[in-house]
Amino acid sequence: MKASELAEKLGGVLEGADVELTACGGLEEAREGDLSFCKDVKHVQLVETTKASAVLLPRDWTSGAPCSIIRVDDPNQACMAAAEIFAPPQPVRKAGIHPTAIIDESVKLGNNVHVGAYSIIEANTVIGDDAIIEAQVFIGENCKVGARTHIYPQVTLREGTIVGKDCIFHCGVRLGGDGYGFNNGRREDGSVYIEKIPQLGIVEIADGVEIGSNTTIDRARIGRTYIGPMTKIDNLVQIGHNVKVKGYSGLIAQSGVAGSTEIGYGCLIWAQAGISGHIKIADGVQVGPQSGVPQSVNEPGRYVIGSPATSLKELAAISLAPKMITKLRQDVKALRQDVEKLANK
Repeated sequence: MKASELAEKLGGVLEGADVELTACGGLEEAREGDLSFCKDVKHVQLVETTKASAVLLPRDWTSGAPCSIIRVDDPNQACMAAAEIFAPPQPVRKAGIHPTAIIDESVKLGNNVHVGAYSIIEANTVIGDDAIIEAQVFIGENCKVGARTHIYPQVTLREGTIVGKDCIFHCGVRLGGDGYGFNNGRREDGSVYIEKIPQLGIVEIADGVEIGSNTTIDRARIGRTYIGPMTKIDNLVQIGHNVKVKGYSGLIAQSGVAGSTEIGYGCLIWAQAGISGHIKIADGVQVGPQSGVPQSVNEPGRYVIGSPATSLKELAAISLAPKMITKLRQDVKALRQDVEKLANK
């Protein structure tokens, strides 16, 4: 696509040669024919050394570039729009059931449902209109999957799982496995025992939830484990039994939430953060990366970080304490030397 045509589609203004563009790339790895972008003047050196054929820049950008420039209101948003133009078309899953799929005769399929190769749908399950069930998906008994939900290959929905409309589950998602529920102790004769606690509840996923690859959400011990509407969950996240996420929240890769914890609306749990069980996280709270949260965070909108997690101000004070102690020791040593000098006069 010519740069002038792309600029028109993006509502931008072209400066320089009307080059041919075929793909998008970052400023450092871009090659001839690529379009790149920059929105921050702190990256001006990357712009000046890029090998891209054209670069999207803010309208008020004052530095130059070694290639054509397309000035736009928001380079980041414009690059996303351009990437969609250059990207190959997404696979189209036509309505129908692959001959290798195994579907119980009691299953109710909505209109225009796609069921891919070697998928299994067990008894009394309901699949909504326009849902896409890709290859090698297992959906157990008495499940419900809402309209337009897209389930990618090798996802497992254990028995009783309820899924809302317009959800997306990426490869390897596991919903409804047993949580960590065991009684253990020591008998009168001194022998040790460990007994499994039956996990008799379900998992319920509300409308518009997206779950990344290889994330697991445990069924409730009793009742339900609940993920509220429009929540976005990254890859490799673990959510324990009876957890409730109210909605519109994000859980980033390798974070974990222990059983019976409640997370409010609009929260963000950053990568590798761990949240203890049986606590509450207020609306709008952010938990920083690699943080450990052992107790409830009751103040809405608070940002906590560290292990145990605390506010950024408190963490900064704790981090500075060793340096302050070192300085105090130096000051005390200097004062002692001054006192000794005065005493010897």
